[in-house]
Amino acid sequence: MIAVTGLGVRLGRTPVLRALDLAVGAGEVYGVLGPNGAGKSTLLRVLATLLRPTAGTGKVLGARLGTDEVRAARPSIALAGHDSSLHPRLTLEENLRHVAALTGRDAAAVPDALDVVGLRRAAGRRAEHCSQGMLRRADLARVVLTEPALLLLDEPHAGLDRSSFGLVDLVVQRVRARGGAAVVVAHDAPRVWALADRVGELLDGGLVALHREPAPESEWR
Repeated sequence: MIAVTGLGVRLGRTPVLRALDLAVGAGEVYGVLGPNGAGKSTLLRVLATLLRPTAGTGKVLGARLGTDEVRAARPSIALAGHDSSLHPRLTLEENLRHVAALTGRDAAAVPDALDVVGLRRAAGRRAEHCSQGMLRRADLARVVLTEPALLLLDEPHAGLDRSSFGLVDLVVQRVRARGGAAVVVAHDAPRVWALADRVGELLDGGLVALHREPAPESEWR
């Protein structure tokens, strides 16, 4: 699903990722830990094919990074980041119907996707009138609707109340059950360890494999 070797990314003159190696197989969840500014979000943008690497080689869903091949892979990749991808003036249902039209999914599945994340009754509410927690759940509904082969989650528990944390696990497990893969980056080390099969720490632009649960979350900040 993911195979990159010697990956490097420079933003301007600043090296963010350097000589990074990563391989993630079908049905696997990989967790990434690291402090602010370590390059976790940059790594996800590269894997989502939104940012070209400046060094190294790699493939995502069989498409070579930095080439036109990634266009065919993009409909099978879902990135859920810090900011909601919803249009503020559209209702939650309208937003998901728009996603369905763009990705070739069946719009009839929209109500069920909203139901999975507990938002069926809020389907007619504009995104601009929703709380941050509702927007994060709606982003997870987008993942449910599009059924990606590769799921990329950036701080997935941020903005969710604790009663909704289980939705992240549910969405990840749905991707895994279809033979897909997921990469989860976060500060919350215990939750990453609970979700992931393997965990790496971003240090000096590269990934270092971790073999035991690291220090409490407070030490990452």
